[in-house]
Amino acid sequence: VQLQAFGGGLVQTGDSLRLSCATSGRTKDVHALGWFRQAPGKERERVASIAWLGGVGAYSNDAKGRFTISRDKDKKTLYLQMTSLKPEDTGVYYCAAGRNLASPTDYWGKGTQVTVSS
Repeated sequence: VQLQAFGGGLVQTGDSLRLSCATSGRTKDVHALGWFRQAPGKERERVASIAWLGGVGAYSNDAKGRFTISRDKDKKTLYLQMTSLKPEDTGVYYCAAGRNLASPTDYWGKGTQVTVSS
């Protein structure tokens, strides 16, 4: 499976931003998609994930209530709608795919930078 994230940018605290991830192909071991982020000097962490067929997303505690993950199967696109952004949300955001809904990390796309200014 191939993934390409885009839609990042520079925003201010409190703003909203939607990230997109174009997906193509699929292998038998892919059952979920997810968004991860890596802040400067920190390890990559899961933000949200969703089953390949769609449905309710699973979120990190920090993302819960502010971010929404969704998938448009016809457009083969994964989205991450982010609201009430904080400077701590700054980082490189990656979309990924894999077997495990809790942490789909078998395939990665290139990241997109999100910077939230205070």
